[in-house]
Amino acid sequence: MSQEPTGRRELPIERGFPIERVNEIAQKEGRAKQHYRPIYTMHKWWARRAGSIFRAITLYSLLDDPDTVDIHEPGANGSLAEYANDTAELEQLLADVDLTNPESLWSLYAKDVRVGDKRVLDPFMGGGTSLVEASRFSADVTGYDLNPVAWFVTKKELEAGATDPETLQAAYETVEADVADEISQYYRTSCPNGDHDADIMYTFWVKELDCVSCGHTVPLFKDYRVAKGRYENGDKYNVLCPDCESVVLVDDWQNESTCDTCGFNFTPKNGTVARGGKYACSDCGQSYKITEAIQEQDGYELRQYAIEYHCPTCDDGAHDRSEVKGYKAAEPADEELFAEARSEFSGNEALKEYVPDEELPPGHMLSERNPVFDHGYSSWTDMYNERQLLSLAKLLRSIDEIEDPNAREYLLLAFSDFQRTNSMMCSYQPSRNHSNHIFKTNSFDPPNQPSEGNVWGAKYGMGTFESAWEMVMSGVEYANAPTDRHMVDDSMEETPPFSQPIGQNATVHQGDMRLIGDEDRYDAVITDPPYYDNIIYSELADYFYVWLKLLLEDEYEGFDEQSTPRAESIVANPYLGKGSEEFESELHEAFTAIRTAIKEDGVLTFTYHHSDSESWGELLTSLCDADFEVTATYPISSDIHKFIGGEAVEFDIIIVARPAGDREPVSWRNLRRRIIQTTKQTHARLTENRDLNRGDIGVIEMGRAFSEYSKHHGNVRRGDGIMDAKDVVDEIYGILQEASDVGELDVYIDLLSTASPSYSDLNMLSQGTSADPDRMRDMHLYEIEDGDFTLLNWTDDDRIAYIEARVNGDDAEHLTALDKAHYLRYKFERGQSTENYLNKWGISDGLRDMCESLADATGDETYRRLLGGDSSLTEYGA
Repeated sequence: MSQEPTGRRELPIERGFPIERVNEIAQKEGRAKQHYRPIYTMHKWWARRAGSIFRAITLYSLLDDPDTVDIHEPGANGSLAEYANDTAELEQLLADVDLTNPESLWSLYAKDVRVGDKRVLDPFMGGGTSLVEASRFSADVTGYDLNPVAWFVTKKELEAGATDPETLQAAYETVEADVADEISQYYRTSCPNGDHDADIMYTFWVKELDCVSCGHTVPLFKDYRVAKGRYENGDKYNVLCPDCESVVLVDDWQNESTCDTCGFNFTPKNGTVARGGKYACSDCGQSYKITEAIQEQDGYELRQYAIEYHCPTCDDGAHDRSEVKGYKAAEPADEELFAEARSEFSGNEALKEYVPDEELPPGHMLSERNPVFDHGYSSWTDMYNERQLLSLAKLLRSIDEIEDPNAREYLLLAFSDFQRTNSMMCSYQPSRNHSNHIFKTNSFDPPNQPSEGNVWGAKYGMGTFESAWEMVMSGVEYANAPTDRHMVDDSMEETPPFSQPIGQNATVHQGDMRLIGDEDRYDAVITDPPYYDNIIYSELADYFYVWLKLLLEDEYEGFDEQSTPRAESIVANPYLGKGSEEFESELHEAFTAIRTAIKEDGVLTFTYHHSDSESWGELLTSLCDADFEVTATYPISSDIHKFIGGEAVEFDIIIVARPAGDREPVSWRNLRRRIIQTTKQTHARLTENRDLNRGDIGVIEMGRAFSEYSKHHGNVRRGDGIMDAKDVVDEIYGILQEASDVGELDVYIDLLSTASPSYSDLNMLSQGTSADPDRMRDMHLYEIEDGDFTLLNWTDDDRIAYIEARVNGDDAEHLTALDKAHYLRYKFERGQSTENYLNKWGISDGLRDMCESLADATGDETYRRLLGGDSSLTEYGA
């Protein structure tokens, strides 16, 4: 057995963790971050974990000694809580935490808990969530990140609690008085209701190319939708007439419609752009690849075609709401106004000092994932039009003139974040009546129909500087007096403001965490390290970096390069030739640096993206080689917005590790026996009185199995050899699956019974079973298209084709009970006899049970009647 360091306390998080309570809050927080923790909506950072997850992790990781803990009630006076004078009661709360009762400490989640003399490190701080949450416990927090954008964002989050909101607002009002009108004058349009102007909310643009055959100018419309109707027109759609270019209302954009203006008949869903990146000429029908035409024609043209407006003058109650805020065709006056802005920008060399002059740096995200160079982009400014550049330059120049450095940096923070919605890389979402931000797909995806927002802001519209500033102010106000939300009797309640602000005793560094240099310093390392197939955030962050550096280059190190660091980032990067071996080696270096920095009785708690046995083997190898041993794992809710290239990410896991003691040799036979015994005991305890699904249980069992192995890492003998971590992980997966007779069909039924099932649900339910999500995909039990997860059944053509290939081929003996039930249901619906199939297959208990399960899960009672002999719709009177 591994010998633990003498005197080390077992922490609450090693004994149990209230995943049910944490996930309940985290899922709600993920949908409304601005209401739960507005500090994290001040600026974009990718793959942020919910603050509630890190608050719970910190609570269960730092509390180990009642004598060093103060507990205050939330509220202005910060009065001591009921536990304040009773260390014995707090000691009991800590002692009671275990797998069967992880919630004994949960009563402190909504309290103002302060721990004495604790140092917390996050070496991969990213957007700073772990540091913000740990600072709320009065811990001394230190963070590192290689990326200067992440460093700046986290720096401003941690400084927010010591920042006066009134000072910031005064600085904003100075900028507003300076440039708001100058910018807004270029976002005006004639109101359709009278002889006055309205505010532009969005301008709709379309790229145009010449037909390579006949020379006709072809606008690149996927379809002719402008936007869904609103208010009294909520059942209609605004569409563009391709003949007279009027914006008209139609009943159904997917079927043939008639333009009210010119009488032209057309089907709005049929545009000029098809799948495969091709466009077709509306005159001669010639089809050609868009990127090839862009390169051959030396770029593309851009044309305004529609405007979304709001008219303050008409917003007096005398007009229909759809007249006050609506859609109209672009007019010559709109083109002239844009030309004025373009002329002003081109003639003002001083303003050009406030826009980036960098070329786009080649890399995986720009050159391979979505090769923007093929779309005609070569510099960062190519992603903007001249009106945007004019407005942004005026705004940034005004921010630069603010004397207070802290206020200037918060204004810059808002300016940087609202870049997401103020470039020609944004597109409008017709079904939701708003513009998408540039990183909706976590990539650079050049749109054929860009949308241009109102830079300063109208009364309505998202992503303006006004709204970005409101987000920053909300974050600063929250940091001064943070609150928490938690469930009380099935309803979410918000605590009074805590008396302790965010960010006290915090230090952040921009640089490579492998060069930390601290030894035996930190009580806890709480982090979210990179995983193998991570998005390459450094390349995406360059979009913000080139603007930030205009004001920060002479202020801070790290803002004097052409781009953010690439090669040093710990992530697989195909463009740089960095694959799994390089990632595993760099991750080992990172964990080695953490092991040096952490105290012997310290704890490493981190969240990690779950993938497969191979990546788990790599992670466990890196951890154990760096002299850590895993002591627990827990599942947590995945980030519902993490969709990459049309594939949904799998679920995430909390991993708890401690510095390893002496590792003694053990035979695989003995270790396997202990792992089986441990997982059985864990399973029994978890199912005793907790409402956990099989996936949750499997993850926790896996953690206990990893714990058994990591005590002997490098000393597990099998025959004449030593097993490595990857071998053991494969064996552990097998043990957990052998312990479960649950397979793909059971998981499918569970998913049918799940409200709005997702890919994360699939992976959670499959964990600890013999079910394989990839095999389920091959069986056409689900599909993922454009990031949307859909369960398939007898109504899906691909599912039925898969079954029929086996019914009519050599694989009939491999038909599952689910295949048979789906096929019988399909035949039944078509009014065809099922008797031949029932005679051929027989009515087994498995088929009968499957039909019963499908009826229960779907509410489709037809399944219960399928096994009654020669059955068809006609016979049942359907």
